[in-house]
Amino acid sequence: MKKSISGWLALVSLALGLTFSAAASAESGGLAWDKAPNKTTDVASLQNGAKLFVNYCLNCHSAAFMRYNRLQDIGITEQQIKDNLLFATDKVGETMKANIDARQAKDWFGTTPPDLTLVARSRAGHGGTGADYLYTYLRTYYRDDTKATGWNNLVFPSVAMPNPLWELQGERRPVYTKVEQHGHATEVFKGWEQVTPGTMTPLQFDSAVGDLVSYLQWMAEPAQNTRIRIGVWVLLFLLVSLVFVWRLNASYWKDVK
Repeated sequence: MKKSISGWLALVSLALGLTFSAAASAESGGLAWDKAPNKTTDVASLQNGAKLFVNYCLNCHSAAFMRYNRLQDIGITEQQIKDNLLFATDKVGETMKANIDARQAKDWFGTTPPDLTLVARSRAGHGGTGADYLYTYLRTYYRDDTKATGWNNLVFPSVAMPNPLWELQGERRPVYTKVEQHGHATEVFKGWEQVTPGTMTPLQFDSAVGDLVSYLQWMAEPAQNTRIRIGVWVLLFLLVSLVFVWRLNASYWKDVK
């Protein structure tokens, strides 16, 4: 019993430590990640996310562990894939590889664009899940003429990649306010000022980014929803079996003294 209590206290202490660490990071200037909408079971959202991924991400980034024909799992037919999503190849059985030359990309951006197949799983941190990171990252680009690409990002300062969705979002600039902390003034992020409008309203853009991030989540593990669904049925089966095993055990031992 004492060991159990000690274990629980250790877990609580660890949780409090992580919370304090996250709060300290936010106070030191780190931007808190927004909570990404979870739409991995919404077929329409995943289909829109797949369209956005192919049109705006696949130009530079590959998804080398994902095949085009796997998109049939989210309700896109093979003919629809051929007609609307095959830009880098002519075979639906091929993986999603970008046609960009890696050496040229490194010359242009200073680094080779990473593969995005597992990015939604690899970017988790103290601020939240990988989806939270991507959702915040894609929505915090701003114009910065001091950078080679003309763009910067609040979540990833001095990012090499320009804003791929700027036409949809438009151009914005961050607004800061001065706050007294520990005897000196520091600038704290307050919000955004829209400089030029995009083709989408802010609400529409946030929804579109949510669809794209949900697709990246699904792409990182296409079998996730099936795994969870099977797991629920397995747990229900074990619970029902437990009742029969319990009664069988009682019947077996009732005459044993």
